[in-house]
Amino acid sequence: MHNHLQKNKQTNTNTISASTEAIGVMDSGVGGLSVLQHIHRLLPYEHLNFVADSQYAPYGSLSPKEVTERCFTIADFLIEQNVKALVVACNTATAASIQLMRAKYKLPIIGMEPAVKPAALASKNGIIGVLATVGTLGSAQFAALLTNYGQDIQVNTQGCIGLVECVERGEINTASTKALVAQYCAPLLAAGADTVVLGCTHYFFVREVVQEIMGGDVAIIDTGEAVAKHLQATLEAQSLLTPSEVESNISIWTNNASEDRGDVIQQLWGKKGAKIERIK
Repeated sequence: MHNHLQKNKQTNTNTISASTEAIGVMDSGVGGLSVLQHIHRLLPYEHLNFVADSQYAPYGSLSPKEVTERCFTIADFLIEQNVKALVVACNTATAASIQLMRAKYKLPIIGMEPAVKPAALASKNGIIGVLATVGTLGSAQFAALLTNYGQDIQVNTQGCIGLVECVERGEINTASTKALVAQYCAPLLAAGADTVVLGCTHYFFVREVVQEIMGGDVAIIDTGEAVAKHLQATLEAQSLLTPSEVESNISIWTNNASEDRGDVIQQLWGKKGAKIERIK
C-alpha cells in the first residue's frame, strides 16, 4: 500500500466489478464523515475507505484546476485500495471535478450538490437559505441549480468563511463557532427563511447549532442521506452491493499533521471500530 497522496501517476481504466470491494469516499477534510455516517447507516455491511484531504481544506480557496488535481490524486489512491465506487463527499469538488472524474475513471462516481430542489419543495413560505462555501456558491453547477429549481422561490445564499476550519479543529459547540454560525444565519433570519440548506458536508456537524439559532420551526436540510440512497441504487443496478451480512471494515486516512487529528476524527465519526491512519 502506498500511503501518500502526492501527484497522481497514471489513469486507472479498469472496471472494478467485485461486489465485496470497499466503497471509496473522499472529501476536502473531515466533513465527508457526515456522508460516511449516512452510508454506513443505510449500508451497514459495506466496507468503507475514507480519505480526508485536510491539508488542503477548504477546497474553496483552491482554483478549479487545483481541486481537480487533488481529486485525481485521492481517487488514484482509493482505486489502489480496490474500491468498487467513489463518492465525492464535497460540494466544491463535485462542482469543479465530477465530470472530469467520470471521464477518467471507469467506475461509478457519486457526487454532492446543495439540496435546493428538496428545500424548494419543503418550504412553506417560498423563502430558503443556503449556507455554503464561497467556492460552491460561485460555481456554474450551483447557478444551474438556481436556474432549474429556484425560479419560484427566494433563495438567500450565505458564504461561510472560516466555518470549515472550525469543524476541522473539532470545535463544534464552542462560543466562537456558535458566534460564527449566528453571524451567517442572521441574514437568513432577517429574510424570513423557513428552510435552510447545509451546502457543505462539514456543516452537518454544526446542524444543531444552526437549528438552535434559526428556531425549531425552520427545516434544516442536509444532502448526505440522499447521496447514500443514490449510492445504494447505483450499486444495486450494477450488482455491486455486498451480497451477505459481513462485518464491515471502516478505514479512514487523513493528511492532517496536527497531533489531535485522530481525536477529532473519532469525535465526529462517533462510532468505534474505525481504523485511522495518517498519510502524506
